[in-house]
Amino acid sequence: MTGTVLVTGGSGYIAGFLIRQLVAEGWSVQTTIRNLSKEADVRDLLAVENAKVKFFAADLGSDQGWAEATAGCSHVAHVASPFPAALPKHEDELIIPARDGALRVLRVAKAAGVKRFVMTSSAAAIAYGHPERIRTFTEADWTDATSPDAYPYIRSKTIAERAARDWVAAEGNGMEFCAINPTAVIGPVWGRDMSTSIERVKKLLEGAMPGCPDIGFGIVDVRDVADLHVKALSAPDMAGERFIASGRFLKMIDVARVLKSGLGERAKKVPVRGLPAFLVRFFALFDPAVKQVTGELGKTRNMDASHALRTLGWKTRPEEESIIDCANSLIDLGLVKV
Repeated sequence: MTGTVLVTGGSGYIAGFLIRQLVAEGWSVQTTIRNLSKEADVRDLLAVENAKVKFFAADLGSDQGWAEATAGCSHVAHVASPFPAALPKHEDELIIPARDGALRVLRVAKAAGVKRFVMTSSAAAIAYGHPERIRTFTEADWTDATSPDAYPYIRSKTIAERAARDWVAAEGNGMEFCAINPTAVIGPVWGRDMSTSIERVKKLLEGAMPGCPDIGFGIVDVRDVADLHVKALSAPDMAGERFIASGRFLKMIDVARVLKSGLGERAKKVPVRGLPAFLVRFFALFDPAVKQVTGELGKTRNMDASHALRTLGWKTRPEEESIIDCANSLIDLGLVKV
């Protein structure tokens, strides 16, 4: 199955790889960016046939431009969502655009006659606010958005996906909706607009931390996340589906060791000693960004992605490959000095 698909947030990290794969598989793509002055730069990075991709100016915070961007589309991949590297002053800076933006695109998609809507959610909407220190999560799990563990980004993704599902149940009238829930998305970067998850690899390469805190995350390659989106857009009977996109859960020190063993001299600044929890909590007294993740210390959140394998035949490449490809591209593009 192919057709015309709207990919929101076309200058973003996941969206770029998704657009490339969609074009390669015969789809026509329409995509949004906040300002059309960026179009030429994004086209240069995409490096696909210009006629296969149309750009429209649209922002999650405004109705303007969305009807034009969605016109003629049979499918939508709603990838755009705020994920800043810095902690917002107020959680509504994330929650409102994530929730209201998703609802805005859903309403316009329904009015345009879109058949299927694939939303990029997050493992953040699944694995937080649970008491167990070690647990394996499936698509049946939901984050408790009222928990102290649910910092603003976590809350924004949870609230946005729940709001989208509620809207489709009440107003969708047959439009198929499914969600993709990735863990930390890494892999090769193609410019400065990248996943915030990559900051973790970047900080290790730069030696920005004196050691590795006892914090970890599931890892998934951006190329595999794009592939799962394409499969969800194409496969039959996706209404109501939810797919975890994740490989293994790795601690920061595991990632550091992969970098050391795979990069040699390029990883000379990477720390491979642990950072005691009391030191992390001490740093948290002065850094709000550290404070919001202290609840992660010592926790293991394994994500079971077998549903995507069984249903769509999707699988991930080795985590080591994703980590090394990510690091080499950061260095080769001059985004990290080693």
